[in-house]
Amino acid sequence: MNRLRETIQTIKDHDPAARSTLEVVLTYPGLHAILVYDIAHFFYKRKWYTFSRVISHLGRFLTGIEIHPGATIGRRLFIDHGMGIVIGETAEVGDDVMIYHGVTLGGTGKDTGKRHPTIGNNVLLSAHVQVLGPIKIGDNAKIGASAVVVSEIPPDVTAVGIPAKIVRYHKHKEDKTIE
Repeated sequence: MNRLRETIQTIKDHDPAARSTLEVVLTYPGLHAILVYDIAHFFYKRKWYTFSRVISHLGRFLTGIEIHPGATIGRRLFIDHGMGIVIGETAEVGDDVMIYHGVTLGGTGKDTGKRHPTIGNNVLLSAHVQVLGPIKIGDNAKIGASAVVVSEIPPDVTAVGIPAKIVRYHKHKEDKTIE
Protein backbone atom coordinates (compact mmCIF):
# COMPACT_ATOMS: atom_id res chain seq x y z
CA MET A 1 0.00 0.00 0.00
CA ASN A 2 2.91 2.33 0.75
CA ARG A 3 4.28 1.88 -2.80
CA LEU A 4 0.88 2.81 -4.22
CA ARG A 5 0.71 5.98 -2.12
CA GLU A 6 4.27 6.94 -3.06
CA THR A 7 3.61 6.37 -6.77
CA ILE A 8 0.40 8.43 -6.71
CA GLN A 9 2.19 11.25 -4.89
CA THR A 10 5.08 11.09 -7.37
CA ILE A 11 2.66 11.46 -10.27
CA LYS A 12 0.97 14.42 -8.59
CA ASP A 13 4.36 16.03 -7.86
CA HIS A 14 5.67 15.67 -11.43
CA ASP A 15 2.61 16.14 -13.62
CA PRO A 16 0.84 19.50 -13.40
CA ALA A 17 -2.10 17.96 -15.31
CA ALA A 18 -2.82 15.62 -12.36
CA ARG A 19 -5.58 17.48 -10.56
CA SER A 20 -6.61 14.91 -7.96
CA THR A 21 -5.81 11.52 -6.51
CA LEU A 22 -8.99 10.12 -8.01
CA GLU A 23 -7.97 11.30 -11.48
CA VAL A 24 -4.54 9.70 -11.09
CA VAL A 25 -5.99 6.39 -9.87
CA LEU A 26 -8.58 6.21 -12.65
CA THR A 27 -6.71 7.58 -15.67
CA TYR A 28 -2.92 7.17 -15.42
CA PRO A 29 -1.69 4.12 -17.36
CA GLY A 30 1.78 4.41 -15.78
CA LEU A 31 0.23 3.79 -12.38
CA HIS A 32 -1.84 0.91 -13.73
CA ALA A 33 1.25 -0.65 -15.36
CA ILE A 34 3.15 -0.51 -12.06
CA LEU A 35 0.24 -2.09 -10.18
CA VAL A 36 -0.02 -4.91 -12.74
CA TYR A 37 3.77 -5.35 -12.63
CA ASP A 38 3.66 -5.68 -8.81
CA ILE A 39 1.09 -8.49 -9.09
CA ALA A 40 2.95 -10.26 -11.92
CA HIS A 41 6.30 -9.86 -10.12
CA PHE A 42 4.81 -11.43 -6.97
CA PHE A 43 3.99 -14.59 -8.93
CA TYR A 44 7.26 -14.50 -10.91
CA LYS A 45 9.30 -14.57 -7.68
CA ARG A 46 7.35 -17.69 -6.67
CA LYS A 47 8.27 -19.35 -9.99
CA TRP A 48 4.74 -19.14 -11.45
CA TYR A 49 6.35 -17.93 -14.67
CA THR A 50 3.53 -18.61 -17.13
CA PHE A 51 0.87 -17.13 -14.87
CA SER A 52 3.01 -14.04 -14.21
CA ARG A 53 3.53 -13.56 -17.97
CA VAL A 54 -0.23 -13.84 -18.60
CA ILE A 55 -0.82 -11.09 -16.03
CA SER A 56 1.95 -9.01 -17.61
CA HIS A 57 0.49 -9.39 -21.10
CA LEU A 58 -2.93 -8.38 -19.83
CA GLY A 59 -1.33 -5.25 -18.38
CA ARG A 60 0.38 -4.52 -21.71
CA PHE A 61 -2.96 -4.86 -23.50
CA LEU A 62 -4.64 -2.47 -21.06
CA THR A 63 -1.88 0.16 -20.79
CA GLY A 64 0.42 -0.10 -23.82
CA ILE A 65 3.31 -0.52 -21.35
CA GLU A 66 5.19 -3.81 -21.18
CA ILE A 67 7.13 -4.54 -18.00
CA HIS A 68 8.45 -8.09 -17.81
CA PRO A 69 7.53 -9.61 -14.42
CA GLY A 70 11.18 -10.58 -13.88
CA ALA A 71 12.40 -6.97 -14.05
CA THR A 72 13.35 -5.15 -10.87
CA ILE A 73 11.54 -1.83 -10.44
CA GLY A 74 12.46 0.67 -7.71
CA ARG A 75 10.24 3.02 -5.77
CA ARG A 76 8.49 6.14 -7.09
CA LEU A 77 8.85 5.29 -10.78
CA PHE A 78 7.06 7.93 -12.85
CA ILE A 79 5.91 6.77 -16.28
CA ASP A 80 4.57 9.74 -18.24
CA HIS A 81 2.68 9.18 -21.51
CA GLY A 82 3.79 5.56 -21.26
CA MET A 83 2.59 4.10 -24.58
CA GLY A 84 5.21 1.85 -26.12
CA ILE A 85 7.49 1.41 -23.11
CA VAL A 86 9.24 -1.98 -22.94
CA ILE A 87 11.24 -3.10 -19.90
CA GLY A 88 13.02 -6.44 -20.31
CA GLU A 89 13.30 -9.37 -17.92
CA THR A 90 16.73 -8.64 -16.44
CA ALA A 91 16.36 -4.85 -16.42
CA GLU A 92 16.81 -3.04 -13.11
CA VAL A 93 15.27 0.38 -12.56
CA GLY A 94 16.32 2.44 -9.53
CA ASP A 95 14.29 4.76 -7.34
CA ASP A 96 12.82 8.10 -8.50
CA VAL A 97 13.23 7.36 -12.22
CA MET A 98 11.18 9.19 -14.87
CA ILE A 99 10.40 7.34 -18.12
CA TYR A 100 8.57 8.88 -21.08
CA HIS A 101 6.77 7.16 -23.96
CA GLY A 102 8.52 4.86 -26.39
CA VAL A 103 11.44 3.96 -24.10
CA THR A 104 12.98 0.50 -24.43
CA LEU A 105 15.19 -1.12 -21.80
CA GLY A 106 16.10 -4.04 -23.98
CA GLY A 107 18.71 -6.54 -24.99
CA THR A 108 20.98 -6.73 -28.00
CA GLY A 109 20.25 -10.37 -28.79
CA LYS A 110 23.93 -11.22 -28.23
CA ASP A 111 24.04 -11.40 -24.44
CA THR A 112 23.19 -14.23 -22.06
CA GLY A 113 22.34 -14.05 -18.36
CA LYS A 114 21.97 -10.35 -17.54
CA ARG A 115 20.75 -9.08 -20.92
CA HIS A 116 19.09 -5.77 -20.07
CA PRO A 117 20.27 -2.45 -18.62
CA THR A 118 20.55 -1.24 -15.06
CA ILE A 119 19.16 2.26 -14.53
CA GLY A 120 20.42 4.17 -11.48
CA ASN A 121 18.45 6.38 -9.12
CA ASN A 122 16.95 9.73 -10.15
CA VAL A 123 17.46 9.09 -13.89
CA LEU A 124 15.45 10.78 -16.65
CA LEU A 125 14.82 8.75 -19.82
CA SER A 126 13.20 11.07 -22.37
CA ALA A 127 10.82 10.01 -25.14
CA HIS A 128 11.91 7.17 -27.44
CA VAL A 129 15.21 6.47 -25.69
CA GLN A 130 16.60 3.01 -26.42
CA VAL A 131 18.96 1.55 -23.80
CA LEU A 132 20.31 -1.74 -25.08
CA GLY A 133 22.34 -4.47 -23.42
CA PRO A 134 23.63 -5.16 -19.92
CA ILE A 135 24.95 -1.63 -19.40
CA LYS A 136 24.53 0.83 -16.54
CA ILE A 137 23.10 4.33 -16.54
CA GLY A 138 24.51 6.17 -13.52
CA ASP A 139 22.55 8.02 -10.86
CA ASN A 140 21.16 11.45 -11.78
CA ALA A 141 21.82 10.97 -15.51
CA LYS A 142 19.55 12.52 -18.12
CA ILE A 143 19.18 10.88 -21.51
CA GLY A 144 17.79 13.08 -24.29
CA ALA A 145 14.92 12.17 -26.58
CA SER A 146 15.54 9.47 -29.20
CA ALA A 147 19.02 8.65 -27.93
CA VAL A 148 20.34 5.14 -28.45
CA VAL A 149 22.47 4.10 -25.49
CA VAL A 150 24.78 1.14 -26.11
CA SER A 151 27.56 1.89 -23.61
CA GLU A 152 27.75 2.86 -19.95
CA ILE A 153 26.68 6.38 -18.95
CA PRO A 154 28.30 7.72 -15.76
CA PRO A 155 26.41 9.52 -12.99
CA ASP A 156 25.49 13.20 -13.18
CA VAL A 157 25.62 13.72 -16.95
CA THR A 158 23.34 14.48 -19.86
CA ALA A 159 23.73 12.27 -22.94
CA VAL A 160 22.10 12.64 -26.36
CA GLY A 161 22.40 11.23 -29.86
CA ILE A 162 22.85 8.01 -31.79
CA PRO A 163 24.90 6.52 -30.27
CA ALA A 164 24.46 8.54 -27.08
CA LYS A 165 27.35 10.84 -26.19
CA ILE A 166 27.81 12.93 -23.06
CA VAL A 167 27.11 16.61 -23.72
CA ARG A 168 26.97 18.00 -20.18
CA TYR A 169 28.34 17.19 -16.75
CA HIS A 170 26.28 18.12 -13.69
CA LYS A 171 27.16 18.85 -10.11
CA HIS A 172 24.17 17.06 -8.55
CA LYS A 173 23.98 18.61 -5.08
CA GLU A 174 23.77 22.17 -6.38
CA ASP A 175 22.10 21.09 -9.64
CA LYS A 176 24.39 23.35 -11.65
CA THR A 177 26.14 22.56 -14.86
CA ILE A 178 29.92 22.24 -14.77
CA GLU A 179 31.29 24.18 -17.72
